[in-house]
Amino acid sequence: MANALLCPDAFLSPLEIDAVVTRALKEDLGRAGDVTSTATIPEGMIARASVIARERGIISGLPLLAAAFAKLSPDIQIEARARDGVASEPKTLLMLVTGEARAVLAAERVALNLVGHLSGVATATHEFVRRVTGTRTRICCTRKTTPGLRALEKYAVRCGGGFNHRFGLDDAILIKDNHIAVAGGIRPVLERAKAAAGHLVKIEIEVDTFDQLREVIAVGLADAVLLDNMDAAMLRKAVDMVAGRFVLEASGGITLDNIAEIARSGVDYASSGWITHSAPNLDVGLDIVI
Repeated sequence: MANALLCPDAFLSPLEIDAVVTRALKEDLGRAGDVTSTATIPEGMIARASVIARERGIISGLPLLAAAFAKLSPDIQIEARARDGVASEPKTLLMLVTGEARAVLAAERVALNLVGHLSGVATATHEFVRRVTGTRTRICCTRKTTPGLRALEKYAVRCGGGFNHRFGLDDAILIKDNHIAVAGGIRPVLERAKAAAGHLVKIEIEVDTFDQLREVIAVGLADAVLLDNMDAAMLRKAVDMVAGRFVLEASGGITLDNIAEIARSGVDYASSGWITHSAPNLDVGLDIVI
């Protein structure tokens, strides 16, 4: 069921789904479980519920929603009416859930929290992507993610049409200003990085001035350059200076208001932390079907 609900352009590990859902249910159920449902709902009663998107957006997180119900009732029946990555309108039916009523009600909040948050990330990403249509610029995320939810939020970015930056400190070398300061400058930091990197490890370096960019070009050991907090005019000049030698990423101060102008500068990527750490929650609800 989980695979059938996944966005076709993204991957989310079943192990990650299980770990996050287990942790979230443990947090919510505590030591005594759902005392309200236990006190008010007869054991064995069956409930049928509909999961509905209440506003326009891009859906993400349905595999986690299904997993939350199944974790509390393995024989629960899930009838999917959508999959991750689809666009929703108000009152779009996403899923029908039929099973033990106590389990449905106990899992409800965890399920909705996850799908609402991830759909919010996907929706925010999609709006950025929409505004750069017709340019070469790809929208990507950052490591500014909710602790413990990075893989999920990066998956949601893909559902929204964006691309993933590195997942952690271990899958790419990104040299920031503090690395440069401690290492003694651009040339020594790049030379040390190149000497240490395996042949499959990319090296990106951050610059915020044209003098730094000229030095990176002269050293010539980077694969990509992050242009930090440069306005559109500066980005256009940087694109001209680099002339295709490196992949260029714009980062810092990127908003929905300026992303179109940034994309017209010709940069390859624009990275935004906002799409993961500040995206508004998409309103998704669960209603018992009488």
